[in-house]
Amino acid sequence: MPKPVLRGLIIVAFFALTAFILVPAYVPRPAFIPGFAPPPDMWPRTVSLAGIVLGMLALLLALFRPQADESPLETDGSSRARMAGRFAGLMLAFVLFLVAIPLLGFLVSTMLLTLSIVLMTGERGHRIWIALLAFGAPILLQLFFHSALGTQFPKGVLTKPFGF
Repeated sequence: MPKPVLRGLIIVAFFALTAFILVPAYVPRPAFIPGFAPPPDMWPRTVSLAGIVLGMLALLLALFRPQADESPLETDGSSRARMAGRFAGLMLAFVLFLVAIPLLGFLVSTMLLTLSIVLMTGERGHRIWIALLAFGAPILLQLFFHSALGTQFPKGVLTKPFGF
């Protein structure tokens, strides 16, 4: 089985498992939901269904896209080590994000995570875009979710006196 087809199948299977088995089993749904409040399982289910759709799209593209005549690039040991290092860096960034949330709060932790992920991609030239993405996007997302949906985000022990 070609790699792109297998990748699409794995994506669909993962999100289907999440949407149809994990979310109903582990996200409690109250019998009565007042007013226009969304149920607690709305966002996990929405993200899972979107993942299923994207996995199906990847699967369809893998099946019906014309194959390139070029042979795949050969990877040597140094590029594999570099890829493993990037993966370890990503995992470390997410672990540090989870550690930083109780201390710095969601907003500052998200800013630091976004900045570190953008810098890990190797992008250094567009400093204004990096700053807008790393600092502006989390602020706008928090403002939207707080004002439109009334979502409360964790405040950190160190940032609580400053209000974020």
